[in-house]
Amino acid sequence: MSEQQQPGTLYVISAPSGAGKTSLVRALVESTPDIAVSVSHTTRPPREGETDGVDYHFTDVATFESMVAEGAFLEHAKVFDNYYGTSRNAALDGVSQGRDVILEIDWQGARQVRESIPQAVGIFILPPSRTVLAERLQGRGQDSAEVIQRRMEAAQAEMAHFEEFDYLVVNDDFDTALSELCSVVTARRLRGEAQRWRHASLLEELLATGP
Repeated sequence: MSEQQQPGTLYVISAPSGAGKTSLVRALVESTPDIAVSVSHTTRPPREGETDGVDYHFTDVATFESMVAEGAFLEHAKVFDNYYGTSRNAALDGVSQGRDVILEIDWQGARQVRESIPQAVGIFILPPSRTVLAERLQGRGQDSAEVIQRRMEAAQAEMAHFEEFDYLVVNDDFDTALSELCSVVTARRLRGEAQRWRHASLLEELLATGP
């Protein structure tokens, strides 16, 4: 028997704006083999330095709404006047090919994913305090005071849904938070079911009867 390919894990990682999710996920992907972030679609305009197809698939509202009607999204939502969505095929194809796939989405999207993919693993990232969260939002230098206030209010509403996730990581010290994220991925890969797929030939040899 040749070694078989086990299905990957679909991770849903959510956090309020300013909690450091994007930086943590980027570091997780850079330090962990066979894991990737699903590139979402959005109708918001690109920010400076962002690349279409890498950071997001930037699209217009008409195209996005057409994709919604076609059932092309695993989840979608409207956030701060813009649409965001995850391609169903892109996410699930990666998992079926044995790769771990990360969805960086909000709690609304996470809830939609769980309804159709109950085995998806949810991770919620929290800031260490409201003060630190506000400082991080202000430190970006991208938004007005009014927008920051809206984001703080949205963050509180978002954090109220942390109990809907399987794991909770507090991003106080970056290295510690990254280590905790890596630990979740490692533990998932060491599950008996996954290891039976990964080491099918070894198990067959070890359990064979006779000399």
